[in-house]
Amino acid sequence: MKTIYKHHLFWPLCVLAALMLFNFIYSPDFFSITLRNGHLYGSLIDILNFGAPLILVAIGMTLVVATRGIDLSVGSIVAISGAISCLSISKASDQNMLSLILLSVLMSVGLSLILGIWNGVLVSAAGIQPIIATLILMVAGRGIAQLITGGQIITVTSEKFSYIGSGSLATLPFSIFVVAAVLVIAALLTRKTALGLFIESVGCNPVASLMSGIRAHSVIISVYMFCGLCAGIAGLLLSSNVSSADGNNAGLWYELDAILAVVIGGTSLNGGRFYLLGTVVGALIIQTLTTTIYMIGVPPEITLVVKAFVVLMVCLVQSSAFRSAIALRWRTRHYPGEKEISRHVS
Repeated sequence: MKTIYKHHLFWPLCVLAALMLFNFIYSPDFFSITLRNGHLYGSLIDILNFGAPLILVAIGMTLVVATRGIDLSVGSIVAISGAISCLSISKASDQNMLSLILLSVLMSVGLSLILGIWNGVLVSAAGIQPIIATLILMVAGRGIAQLITGGQIITVTSEKFSYIGSGSLATLPFSIFVVAAVLVIAALLTRKTALGLFIESVGCNPVASLMSGIRAHSVIISVYMFCGLCAGIAGLLLSSNVSSADGNNAGLWYELDAILAVVIGGTSLNGGRFYLLGTVVGALIIQTLTTTIYMIGVPPEITLVVKAFVVLMVCLVQSSAFRSAIALRWRTRHYPGEKEISRHVS
């Protein structure tokens, strides 16, 4: 029992279960899932479907954070990816051509990889601090997305493209399978090869890693490239789900939610050891919290305040130092010291 209590997934799963229980009490049909026309519908399915882009971005962010870095540009890359794909499709006379859809996807993914490499080069080769290096693309990237869309919302009418974000496979949303594939690939590369050890080593001590023969610069570029790839795929899911691209609002604040998901999942911002599964749980907590806020009818003007307050509580509950301080205060109050005991006895 003590081992389970100390597991990095214990508190995140407890918080997720508490949110689920609250939703069930507030709405008894929260766990109900129905099958209509070969598709599964329900609140749980919606959480997985709408949370898929955030999970993708958070997976990429996990590896970046493990190298003691940060990527503030993922939201902008999401917007750029969706803008490029929708623009290329909207210019075609036949928007349902499979070759056109594949070309737009390749363009979005390829550009996202280039942007990720750009971040990695700035951090590893140029020696710019990660928060500054990625802040550059965070600001400029949002402007690039708006230049691509011309400051307008680009809409498309392609059923094949919309299938990426809103289609279903084996009764489940297709986006779930996309997330599962990326998660499996990331887990295999980091846990079944030496890459995971290299990432943790660079995060713990990049200088020592470099002196021991690890190509720290290549590792850093690789994780930023992968993070850009994840953000690009997330942009495809978002834009295809609504069949449009909004360079101004697409992916807005995704970088902050992704960082929160990583921290909630147990990965330290100081770098080193990381937990992909914990990140997934953290992203599900954030998406479930968002769904809960909308379901109970919290006014839109205070939605972010409520969300921030709950996330703060989650982080405090996870903090071992905070729990130790509370426990010490409780023991001090209920088990007084020797002087207090002797005073009561006399």
